[in-house]
Amino acid sequence: MRLPRPLLRFLLPLLILVAWAVASHLIANPYILPTIASVLEVLLHPFQDILGSGSLVENALISIGRVALGFLLGALVAVPLGILMGRSEDTKTFCDSTIELLRPVPPLAWVPLALAWFGIGLSSIVFIIFIGAFFPILLNTIDGVRGVKRTWVEAAATLGAQERQILVRVILPGALPTIWTGLRVGFGIAWMCVVAAEMLPGTTSGLGYLILYAYNFGQMQVILAGMVVIGLIGLSIDYLFKEVEGRKFGWRELER
Repeated sequence: MRLPRPLLRFLLPLLILVAWAVASHLIANPYILPTIASVLEVLLHPFQDILGSGSLVENALISIGRVALGFLLGALVAVPLGILMGRSEDTKTFCDSTIELLRPVPPLAWVPLALAWFGIGLSSIVFIIFIGAFFPILLNTIDGVRGVKRTWVEAAATLGAQERQILVRVILPGALPTIWTGLRVGFGIAWMCVVAAEMLPGTTSGLGYLILYAYNFGQMQVILAGMVVIGLIGLSIDYLFKEVEGRKFGWRELER
């Protein structure tokens, strides 16, 4: 018997909740695994101050602001550079080896340099987010530009279009779906980076800080509540990206 798709979508989360409830009852130690009820108690009061470090909503808004800033800076650098590398073989050759050298380095490996260069505070956090978002956006932009059908470009050139016109009228519209995928992936990585970056020394706000602060007091229910909020925000933003992709770039499916 095959389950209906809507039911199948929620089956695994339901099984996880059941396993959590059973495990927390058997372990009977809130420091190892708090109960679902204790976590819900935190989630159902999102505006309540937690251990003097602000509410879930306040810290979530701060984290969203930081990731938006770092992501925007990453996109503003990565998209133009990706277009240039996609269109110019010389530029790609010039930049490629350096990019491939730096790309495998995890964003958190930049933390010591970020602290040395920018000190403790917002600039270091934004830099880590920037690094996390930059590379997936750049690589998808390059692939998108280079994946535009050559016949489209040649047809535009034959009709007398200049390089700028080809770029605006042919290259960008054709590459935009892949660029959008890069933005979606880049934002997901940036969101993961901001939580880790907020655990840096000197940070006093954000969901990452709240989780670390709660750990120091043994408040595991706050930690899990913060993790749930992080997941829900990430899921919501990814859903928005997919909605725009489906509405604006649905024509790409017709080509496959």
